[in-house]
Amino acid sequence: MGGPSAEREVSLSTGAECAAALREAGCEVIEVDAGRDVAARLIEIAPDVVFNALHGRWGEDGVVQGILEWLKIPYTHSGILASATAIDKERTKAVYRAAGLPVVESLLADKDAVQAAHVMAPPYVVKPHNEGSSVGIYIVPERANGPPKLAPDMPDEVMVETFVPGRELTVTVMGDRALTVTDIITDGWYDYHAKYAPGGSHHVLPADIPADIFDACMDYALRAHQALGCRGVSRTDFRWDEKRGLSGLILLETNTQPGMTPTSLTPEQAAHVGYSFVEFCRWLVEDASCDR
Repeated sequence: MGGPSAEREVSLSTGAECAAALREAGCEVIEVDAGRDVAARLIEIAPDVVFNALHGRWGEDGVVQGILEWLKIPYTHSGILASATAIDKERTKAVYRAAGLPVVESLLADKDAVQAAHVMAPPYVVKPHNEGSSVGIYIVPERANGPPKLAPDMPDEVMVETFVPGRELTVTVMGDRALTVTDIITDGWYDYHAKYAPGGSHHVLPADIPADIFDACMDYALRAHQALGCRGVSRTDFRWDEKRGLSGLILLETNTQPGMTPTSLTPEQAAHVGYSFVEFCRWLVEDASCDR
């Protein structure tokens, strides 16, 4: 839990929630704030299983998975290749396209070039291509006077993609099963605050949407999970432009380490299909392995 990524605070919350649930399930739990000595700490502890509660880079991109494979310690969630692919939004889109899944136009561009002039006709979105939790999202509206001014901590290379209006939908896949569709309702963009602040968003599940859209979300999420080679749980996020029907549904990204905080979407969907939070965390531990 924890770690050095931009999502450290979310990971600490996820870790605390999961540790408490696993203790309730009868497990002996040791909480490790992952630092540069993480490999040495794991050798010292010699755990039966590692529950990966890290988010973002180093914990969700194949790095810690490589350490765990080297140490031959079974772990939860996806393995090296799936994690490394899914954290990179442009490579994820290449996998989606190859699997026949709908995405919007996007490109990778130098940060300075993005701030100098429009590299794509507005409206568009600028974001890091290898972070999650809506960290560093910039929406450039159709009638923008000029390109966005990006924060100094944005990476040198960023993703620019066509903006899709409409609703935020998401589906968790657990093992080989898509759970349900959640409609995420916010006052504005589903940003970091909306995701993690109490009351920042309202989740409707199952989503009150047409059956063909609901079924497509379930199908696309499972296909994305399988095409990327995910294991354990993943969560795929969508945008849906209601005016365009099924053709307005597109995939944004697949999260291999979905949040497990009190306001998180994945535990809500697991509860909807009959898993208490304790049972859900226990399932993840029992699903753990090496060679993922």
